[in-house]
Formats: sequence, C-alpha cells, structure tokens
Amino acid sequence: MMLLVVNSGSSSVKLALFEAAEQRAEARVEEIAPGGHAAALARGLAQMGVRPDLLGAAAHRVVHGGASLTQTCRITPAVLASIEACADLAPLHNPPALAGIAAVTDLCPDLPQYAAFDTAFHATNPAVATTYALPLADRRRGLRRYGFHGLSYAAVVRRMTDLAGALPRRMLSFHLGNGASACAILDGCSVASSMGFSPLDGLTMGTRAGALDPAVVLDLAARHGVAGAAEILNRGSGLRGLAGTNDMRVLRAAGTAEAAFAIDHFCYWAARHGASLCAAMGGVDAITFTGGIGENDAEVRARIVNSLAFLGAVMDAEANGRGERAVHKATSSVAIWTVPADEERQIALETKAAIARKEAQT
Repeated sequence: MMLLVVNSGSSSVKLALFEAAEQRAEARVEEIAPGGHAAALARGLAQMGVRPDLLGAAAHRVVHGGASLTQTCRITPAVLASIEACADLAPLHNPPALAGIAAVTDLCPDLPQYAAFDTAFHATNPAVATTYALPLADRRRGLRRYGFHGLSYAAVVRRMTDLAGALPRRMLSFHLGNGASACAILDGCSVASSMGFSPLDGLTMGTRAGALDPAVVLDLAARHGVAGAAEILNRGSGLRGLAGTNDMRVLRAAGTAEAAFAIDHFCYWAARHGASLCAAMGGVDAITFTGGIGENDAEVRARIVNSLAFLGAVMDAEANGRGERAVHKATSSVAIWTVPADEERQIALETKAAIARKEAQT
C-alpha cells in the first residue's frame, strides 16, 4: 500500500511517500498562499511523480489532539471536530493540519485519512504531572498539561533501541528546533514534559517565550488585547523577541551582544527545565538530542550538557564536534546521543498499526 504522510504548515507542506516500512519519495512545497494547500499538495505529488489514484491512504501530523485523541486513528467527522476544537490551543499547527486534511479530501475524496497526534505520546503522564492546581470547574473544561513533540519522542524511543543496543531506562530527551521542548521518558513512556496546555510553555523557542509568570500574560492581554497578546507570545517572542531572528545560524553569525544573550537564554532554560524533569524519573541514564538544532548544533548540545554535568554527564567534545551519534566519554555515567528526527516514518508506522487494528476488528 502507498501511504502519503502529510505535514502541513502555515506556509509550507512536507510530504513523504511510504510503501511498507520504506520511504520511497519526499517533497517540500514552500511559500504556499493562504488557502492554497490543495495546490501545494498537487505540486508536491507531482514532484514525487505520484498519481493520486495510486495512494492507499494518507496520514497527517496533528499537533494537538486534546485529552480524547490519544493514539493514531482514522479521521471521521467526530475526530475532525475534535481537531478543530483544539485549534485555538495550537494556532500555529492545528489550522494548517486541518487545511491539509481538506486538501487531501478535495484531491482524493474517497481516500482513507488518518491523524497522528503529538500529544498522544504524553497520555502516559500521571495525573500529578498533568493537573493544574485550578478549581474543579475549570479543570473539567480541559485545562491541564498535554505535552507536545510526541511523534518526535516516540521516534527517539524507537531509534534508541537500535543505537544503544537497549533502551535506557531513564531518558531525558530534548527536541530542539524552532519549537523546543524536553521530555522525561521512563521505560519508554513519557512521564513529564516541559510543554503544557499548549506548545507555548517550557523552553525558550524560536518565536515562543516558553515559561512565563501568568501575570505577564495578563499584562500583555491588558495592553494589547487577547489577540495581540497571542500574536506576541506565538510569533514575536523567544529568540526573535530577544534578538530579532529565530534562526540560530543567523544568531551565531551575528556576533552581537543581543545574539549572544539569546543563545545563552536558549541553552540556560533548556538545561534548567531538563534538570527538573530528571526529578520525575528519579535520575537520568541517558540524554538525547533531536530536532534541527539538537541534531546539528554541537555548541548548543555542549553547553546544555555542561550545565548538567552535576548529573554525571560528560561529553566527548571531539565526537560532539564531528556530530557522531554517541557523544559521551567512556567515563560518563550518563550516555549522550544525537538522534536524527524521524517523525514521518513514525507517523507511517503508527498509521499502519491503526489500519491493522481496524482490520482485526472487522
């Protein structure tokens, strides 16, 4: 079966074509016009040389699935309504995902479609980790921690079994890119995440501030209105707010005091949140880095690990500089790994499992 994996952004669409467990082709369409996901999808399929009628199914990355959508599933009207209900919680991600689903529907009306959720991996978090200390009525409305980047973390768990020979029991995993988070993974399951009710919480990110005193949010809303505050928090903060750009490579080349401080801020808060997550596991046996910055920026990895040296993590500077997979010294009591992002394959594997479950029920 030919499976199309769709990762829709507000201004780009990434496509990957899988047959069995093997990726056969990929495409990326940039700078799509608002509402132009259908045209972008057609262009991407043309780039890959794939006729729509040859597809057996499509699978979409959806960032926020709320409390009810906790595993990859076929998209039904009820599932679509739940994704729409979470759109305000992930305004940079869920609306483009909905546009991607609609685009596939327009192009291939009868094609089965599936959704894989970044929140699903964190469904194993205990209640004490997900519950906000709010009145019961507000908690019943779904105000709780969810956690994100779950597809990336699930891929890390899968890849680490091969890379390390066995899955480390207590793993602190960093997903560092324009969006950034950290996750405590115990025996292969998420037990705590730096992100919360939305992808705004936690680490300093490309355009998102990360953890804030709620009074700051109230102040921004009072001064700029709710919509204005949301724009600042989602698109105008983080590295961009500190130094004018969310591109780590540009910051490193800038050589300005503002750029240096922005990098300091990114590394400091990654390490600080990472250290707190270790308490949820009772320690740490391995640290992993994935995502665009996590995989490719040796200096960021080194600075975060050096801040966590008190946990017993000792980095091999030469291996780290070469971008090797294992970047710890033999004397380190904590293994340190760089793990290539593999979200599209994770989506494909989870979708195939969902199809198998459905077939077993019929």
